[in-house]
Amino acid sequence: MKYRGIGQTDLKVSEIGFGCGGNAGLMVRGSFDEQLRIVEAALEAGINYFDVAPDYIGAEANLGRVLRTLKARPLINSKVEIRAENLDDIAGHVVRSAESTLEELGVDHLDVLQIHNAPVAGTRAPVDRDYHTLGVQHFLGPRGALEGLTRLVDAGKVKHVGFVCRGNDAPYVRELLATGMFSVLNVPYTLLNPSAGMVLPANLAVDKDGGAVLDDAREACAGAAIYSVLARGFLSDQSIAGEAHHPLARDVSGNASDARNMRERAARVSFLARESGITLAQAAFRFVLAHPGVTTALGGFSSMEQLKELCAVSGMGPFADDLNARLERVWQSNFAEAES
Repeated sequence: MKYRGIGQTDLKVSEIGFGCGGNAGLMVRGSFDEQLRIVEAALEAGINYFDVAPDYIGAEANLGRVLRTLKARPLINSKVEIRAENLDDIAGHVVRSAESTLEELGVDHLDVLQIHNAPVAGTRAPVDRDYHTLGVQHFLGPRGALEGLTRLVDAGKVKHVGFVCRGNDAPYVRELLATGMFSVLNVPYTLLNPSAGMVLPANLAVDKDGGAVLDDAREACAGAAIYSVLARGFLSDQSIAGEAHHPLARDVSGNASDARNMRERAARVSFLARESGITLAQAAFRFVLAHPGVTTALGGFSSMEQLKELCAVSGMGPFADDLNARLERVWQSNFAEAES
């Protein structure tokens, strides 16, 4: 396993991180014995960064129980979700949520705490109980998210802070980075939507423009953890073959038309795996790790086989120039051009 540092921090993070979310399902729906076995194997493989959140129902408590059993203390990132009912005292909510997370995990501090909401314009509030976005002024204003994060850092309960990006938010990401306070971003970046890592290719249609925020993070000496590397699981040989999801995994394929479109796009980039003698999932992680702004690629592991498959990617290095050129042509044709 290879490791990457983050800016001016003391963090050295494994290229493959351990995502504890509900999509893979292990840390939410798996048995304790499965969780114990796979987390132990991950630690033995050199994974030292675990990404969890209160919204991954049960995952914080489950991870804490597994790590106590193994007497292990890797780097841990968790999050705070801010909803409409928290807007009157966001800072206080951030502190209370983090303290609850520490109790669930059974640790005295977090290595990273992120705001799970992505920044948007002004003071736009979350919709109903949703936490996916938060007005940038709710991050930076009085009794805002940054104030709460600072309280936790000053109290020694959190070492570094960050936030989540979701696309169509690049100007606000840059505004937060300009404060110099945020050290780790979670960013979506995939073979099917590479826009977080580059200026969006002219003809490529994507649901959300990532705005090349990985370059902004790197310039600001912030790290980037990549989530949804497999694009909801479509970037896998099993998905292209039409096979069912792993029993622990959540079905996030969407409607039939969306699933068909995603599988067709995944098939267009599958030459990267075929020409390199690796699986499509490995190709997806290899692509992500080739970007100099990426610190770690978060794997959502449903099984031991998936863990071994993705850990093998660390240290592979970038694809050859001719394969990257072919990939560019696929993007420029909006996945219409034959991959050969």
